[in-house]
Amino acid sequence: MVSVISNENEFIFDILRSHKFWAFENKIKVPKDKIVRAYQSNDEFTFSIGWKIPGTQLPRVITAGTYIKKGKRNFWDVCNKKNAIIVELKDSYYNKLIIEVENPEETMSLLNIK
Repeated sequence: MVSVISNENEFIFDILRSHKFWAFENKIKVPKDKIVRAYQSNDEFTFSIGWKIPGTQLPRVITAGTYIKKGKRNFWDVCNKKNAIIVELKDSYYNKLIIEVENPEETMSLLNIK
């Protein structure tokens, strides 16, 4: 699970608890102007999410870490896809962050404010 914190210029995506171990990441900082949009969609949850570099995938348990699909780097941290959101980025290290959050509606509202 990921906690999203907003400060003046950036969003901090803080990977929580043992997910740090599974995702090989502690936090991701993204400038606010690099956020394109945040939304929910089942389209990302396909059989093939890409190649792990590094990452963990235990079907129906957890998908976490960095994956490359169609030449684009995405970060995953999801156990429960009902609480997952997709954060689309521009000109950033990651193309998308596919993350599980405690309150998807609230987090999407926070991220979609320009």
